[in-house]
Amino acid sequence: MDKRLYKSNVNIMLDGVCGGIAEYFNIDPTLVRLGWVAFCALGGSGIIAYIIAAIIIPRKPYIEK
Repeated sequence: MDKRLYKSNVNIMLDGVCGGIAEYFNIDPTLVRLGWVAFCALGGSGIIAYIIAAIIIPRKPYIEK
């Protein structure tokens, strides 16, 4: 099983980073978003981390049927 981290194509608020992390760990995206907001509120480094994650994490490829 090849499990990879991608930005979500379905659970998108800004760029799909939190949705992709939630899909990877099979949890609710709202929990990831709340955690990210708390991370941003405790020093502001979460904003920089989100921007870096948005640049580094690739978009999930569409599979044509």
